[in-house]
Amino acid sequence: MTGDSTERRSERRSITDQYYSAEFSMKKGVFVYQFKIWDISPKGICVLVKEGSDLLNQLKVGDILDLKYYRSDPLKSADHLKTQIGYITKDDTGRFKGVYLVGLSILENQDSER
Repeated sequence: MTGDSTERRSERRSITDQYYSAEFSMKKGVFVYQFKIWDISPKGICVLVKEGSDLLNQLKVGDILDLKYYRSDPLKSADHLKTQIGYITKDDTGRFKGVYLVGLSILENQDSER
């Protein structure tokens, strides 16, 4: 058996198969924000943030944050992963009209089965 089968399995696995939601805990705030992860963009995963949310004032494209990701399997513990904000885009016409899509890119190895 070659390493090719492992690589193919890793390529097919998506983040939304492993994780259900992401939690933002900003340094200067007392609030913790938890969002469902969406896989609706060809650029990767995102979370939906309502217009007017204070979180939008705290995020900038390029920021690298330590986010807590809750697994789809509730028997497995959550993971803290370094994540970069890839884009913050308002959806003016689509399914989520009036909501901001905040693109997330996990910088750490995603294949950390525990």
